[in-house]
Amino acid sequence: MIGWFIGRLVAACVRHRLVVLLLGLLATAGSAVYAAGHFAMTTDVTELITEDQDWRQRELAYEKAFPTLQLVSIVVVDGATPEVAEAAATRLAAALAAQPQRFSSVQRPDGGTFFEKNGLLFLPVDQVRSTVEGLMRAQFFLGALAADPSLRGLLTGLQAGLEGVRRGQASLADMVPVMSALDGTVDAALAGRMATFSLQPLIGGGPTLSQPTRRVIVVKPVLDYTELQPGAKASEAVRATARELGLDADHGVTVRLTGPVPLGDEEFASLAKDGHLLALAMVAALVGILWLAVRSVRVEAAILVTTIIGLVITTAFGLYATGRLNVISVAFIPLFVGLGIDFSIQYSVRFLAERRFHDELRDALTAAGAGVGRPLALAAASIGVGFLAFLPTSYLGVAELGVIAGIGMGIAFVLSVTFLPALLAVVRPRSRGMAEMGYPWLAPVEASLAHHRRIVLGIGLLLAVGSAALLPFVRFDFDPLHLKSPEVESMSTLQALTTDPDWTPNTIAVLAPSLGAAPALAEKLAALPEVARAVTLQSFVPADQAPKLALIGAAAARLGPMLDRPPAPAPGDAELGAAITATAQALRSVAPAETATEPAVMARRLADDLEKLALAAPEVRAAVAAAVATPIAVTLRRVRALLQAGPVAIDTLPPDIVHAWLAADGRARIQLFPHPGKEDEGSLLRFSRAVQSVYPDATGVPISIRAAGGTILTSFLQAGAYAALAIIVILAVTLRRVRDVVLTMLPVVLSGLLTFATCALLDLPLNFANIIALPLLFGVGVAFNIYFVMAWRAGETAPLQSSLMRAVVFSALTTATAFGALWLSSHPGTASMGRLLMISLGWELLVTLLFRPALLARPPAELAR
Repeated sequence: MIGWFIGRLVAACVRHRLVVLLLGLLATAGSAVYAAGHFAMTTDVTELITEDQDWRQRELAYEKAFPTLQLVSIVVVDGATPEVAEAAATRLAAALAAQPQRFSSVQRPDGGTFFEKNGLLFLPVDQVRSTVEGLMRAQFFLGALAADPSLRGLLTGLQAGLEGVRRGQASLADMVPVMSALDGTVDAALAGRMATFSLQPLIGGGPTLSQPTRRVIVVKPVLDYTELQPGAKASEAVRATARELGLDADHGVTVRLTGPVPLGDEEFASLAKDGHLLALAMVAALVGILWLAVRSVRVEAAILVTTIIGLVITTAFGLYATGRLNVISVAFIPLFVGLGIDFSIQYSVRFLAERRFHDELRDALTAAGAGVGRPLALAAASIGVGFLAFLPTSYLGVAELGVIAGIGMGIAFVLSVTFLPALLAVVRPRSRGMAEMGYPWLAPVEASLAHHRRIVLGIGLLLAVGSAALLPFVRFDFDPLHLKSPEVESMSTLQALTTDPDWTPNTIAVLAPSLGAAPALAEKLAALPEVARAVTLQSFVPADQAPKLALIGAAAARLGPMLDRPPAPAPGDAELGAAITATAQALRSVAPAETATEPAVMARRLADDLEKLALAAPEVRAAVAAAVATPIAVTLRRVRALLQAGPVAIDTLPPDIVHAWLAADGRARIQLFPHPGKEDEGSLLRFSRAVQSVYPDATGVPISIRAAGGTILTSFLQAGAYAALAIIVILAVTLRRVRDVVLTMLPVVLSGLLTFATCALLDLPLNFANIIALPLLFGVGVAFNIYFVMAWRAGETAPLQSSLMRAVVFSALTTATAFGALWLSSHPGTASMGRLLMISLGWELLVTLLFRPALLARPPAELAR
């Protein structure tokens, strides 16, 4: 009945082909206009999972309590020396803060006024004492630099130290650090290399003054979700500002970006990096395989036009149904092409086969519609329902994908039996059909499979059992970072940051009911073996302040007056040359040639280089002067700030620190860190469980990633169960025999088991990217089996030799070669999707060629007995 109706529908469309084509073009034009006017796409990955999940509600509550900590960009500034890095970070942070249209907040979590002033107070008393003593030992240098913050002042301080050596008041060995540092700077300038200098070897100063060469700025960019890369403009503003400030490799500085926003933005950039090559490979494979399938340029063109029209109409319907696309639902494009084109191939190959028996083109088109109409309708209904089964799940991204793809299957089917026949009637393919559309050379294979039917089915059963036994070994990779290209800046920078325990992203947040309750809860959580340390707002109030402030106050009394003196004007080249010559002479006076000690050798080497510098061009001396200028300025600023330390209390903390740890409603944040080196999947799972055993409402990356993966897996299992049930119901209503339903589903189950077993054996984990390919694979398998079972019920006794086999093989090859090109992508997530597609389609073809013919070797009447 369905076949007869579709045959009549095709006949009517062929008879009124111009009207049908006009209506199709009008529908396409209208859809294109609607899609262009209503196109919207959100790249906010937080919208991909519904908010009814407990873990998601906790995450949203935390984000609402501390909005400044969400969706940030981390600017990593690396300098050739600690002073260069600090100066660059200070300048860049100030410049970014002056751009409120791009950044709503700019913070220096590892620096800024508060830490420069009070940094010493966070050290133990013994370290404060050693730091102060180091400053006192360097007081003559510091005084000379404060009076003359230039290369001349540095040389003056060195001369004063050498005079102390000459008088026996100091050891030349004490001067080695500064001599070595200055010699390296001068040597680089003389050789034409970039000259750098650091005062840290001179003044020491313990952990507070001995800073690393990396600084971090945390900015909250203003995002534009109408763009595929919402934070791209803000990121470009950071880079442009760095260029304007001269913060580049030529000046000993590198500026890189990472964090949630750059990671998300560069995900799209890495996907698009070789997108044109992948698209070209896909189109070339699609065109080539289609031509091999139909051997007619006109038929191939008709299929491609029908597919493009269907894609445009589906896009419009999808936007109308969901309001906007998301980063998951946009995958309806390959799903539509992969499955929708199958309907057109099935119809076209059947049409070419019918041309052998019908002189009139109209009769062949009608016969093809009557012949494949029912299987196509059943396949479209089954696949469409399968996609719509994602609707009740919590994975909103795939639920919207299911809606669009489900609608698309209906559109693809309607076009394949209306627009495509009308278009074929207009283009009138010249060929009257191939001599044989099937594969008669497979007759011996088919006969052998029928003869050894029981053995083949037994092997299939063993493979199914063995594959099922491997299912527990199929892994799911919960870490979304593994899907990102390690070559992009944001990912390589994140990997560099994670080596620092202070910057690991794998922390967990706990919200204490009040600030007063935070210390006790933090102490309890910190006692867990899996927790390295716990940080609260109280952590920013140093302990033992009285003895530390006393030590700092004593140093300030001694150093303050000499550090506050007005600086001398910058020296000219002649004055600089004189200071260089005088210093070289002072060095030789304390290190005569007959002295072979290491300090003396170092002193003579520096004297040699200073004498060369005195004779060099003025620009070489200017390069050395410029290299020491920034370290001198940064060091003097830091020392002056440290000597101004005062009492610190909760109510004197800077507002940006307070807001990062104390919510508006009074709840206090506790941040828990895992042990360094224990951030693998198993360790983070134990870390999360340990924290949640004490505080179940905890949130953070280790918890969210695992919970999101669980939600996605559950959603796919639910959708799979719903889809299987719905498809079985449709098949039962249509086929009306339990036996035929079983024969339809068995190959789908076998190919699926073989696919998962292969993943287990090759250690190819499922992940957030390739799991999206499963609906496509399921749909292809269901469609193919419906075609064969329907043909078998209609009396087909040689499926391997039929035109149906040709259509199925080339449909699978079209999908495999086109979307298998994803395997070539440099993006790990996309490549994993291509691998899974190729593996699954390979098994689907093998099951089609070997197992299914044996399964259907006996005719229906014989099986009924």
